[in-house]
Amino acid sequence: MRVITYGTFDLFHDGHRRLLERARALGDHLIVAVTTENFDDARGKLNVQQSLMDRIQNVQDSGLADEVIIEEYEGQKINDIQRHHVDIFAIGSDWLGKFDYLKDYCEVVYLERTKGISSTQLRNENAGMMRIGVVGTGRIANRFVAEAHYVSGIDIEGAWSRDPANVKTFVDQHDLDLAAGSYEELLDQVDSVYIASPHGTHLEYALAAIERGKHVLCEKPMCLTEADCVRLQEAAAEADVVLLEAVKTAFSPGFQRLVAVARSGSIGDIRSVDATFTKLTTGDVRELDAAQEGGSLAELASYPLLAVVKLLGMDHDDVRTASFKPESSGVELYSRIDFRYPHAVASARTGLGVKAEGDLVIAGTRGYIYVPAPWWKTEYFEVRFENQSDNKKFYYKFDGDGLRYEIAEFSSMIRRGERETFRLRATETRWMARVLESARTDAHVFG
Repeated sequence: MRVITYGTFDLFHDGHRRLLERARALGDHLIVAVTTENFDDARGKLNVQQSLMDRIQNVQDSGLADEVIIEEYEGQKINDIQRHHVDIFAIGSDWLGKFDYLKDYCEVVYLERTKGISSTQLRNENAGMMRIGVVGTGRIANRFVAEAHYVSGIDIEGAWSRDPANVKTFVDQHDLDLAAGSYEELLDQVDSVYIASPHGTHLEYALAAIERGKHVLCEKPMCLTEADCVRLQEAAAEADVVLLEAVKTAFSPGFQRLVAVARSGSIGDIRSVDATFTKLTTGDVRELDAAQEGGSLAELASYPLLAVVKLLGMDHDDVRTASFKPESSGVELYSRIDFRYPHAVASARTGLGVKAEGDLVIAGTRGYIYVPAPWWKTEYFEVRFENQSDNKKFYYKFDGDGLRYEIAEFSSMIRRGERETFRLRATETRWMARVLESARTDAHVFG
């Protein structure tokens, strides 16, 4: 029986070895396909630290592969299976169901991972591996774990939340090692935490992690007040750990290029920025719960505020907010934050239970940039001019839910020993907290 398996095999560890051993046990000839850098990039795999030749050598040195080949393009698996007369395709169980289409060509086997192996081994052998603990078990936490598979050099160790039943379900669903019984237990087992709990708990959990010397990636908004933000940033600086707000758009390739094009003068001087983010939300959900700091501003404003600060900076002369809060609602449902800068204006609009065109328009003295909805997942934008023949179109990848970009940046900062990134500076995070605080407390509320 001929068996084939695929992988990046970056920072080869005992988890990789166990997977290859299980694959080899399925037959008498094991073919291992190692992905190229270009293919890793095309499939959204980030932060691969070793070269292709080093990763091939990793597999060869294991002594488990009878044959090593290279995976270079989408769809190659079908050709490889037929060309090499493969009987069994084997892959880790974290890809369960992903490769069922190959059952038309051979048997497909999903191999269970060995819990507690890869992280322990890499903790001892390779300082480049980072153990992350997840705080919270809601929708975004589930997406985070799925996206983390696409970032090399990290291991999701386990999770904790205030509801033990939810933690067990979450850990079992994602095949993690640790269902922590307390936050302290989670912190004991990890190098860093991803905080995806309700907004009002961020300060408490982030501060506890920082005081234990753990790096923190915290969902937006990281803080609801500027004072809380300053407190966390000062604590992180003193502890010499990374503290990063998880505004995924800031780290995506398309948005980074958009900002560069706009700020380069290609459309002249920027005179206005208009950014909108709304979504339809009803029922008994956290976003509409005042006790969990819900409302369209707390839930969504980080994205349009990011666009404003990146394109116009922090030196506005005036800012005013109008919010719609019906009597039947405990939170505001639609808000508009208007900025006046010395030479520009901006508007950031947010809405829950109301839908508007979620685009971004940047107006300049020579032309304008249009980013269609959903602009916060920037894949495409146009630079438009009076003379339409001068228009330019830009296309960029935005893989998956986009969380992989923030995870990769967080991991890279830790590995490089950097405490700040130009993609989202500490001063910008603090500015967004200040504006959000003002918008939530000083708005003209009607309804």
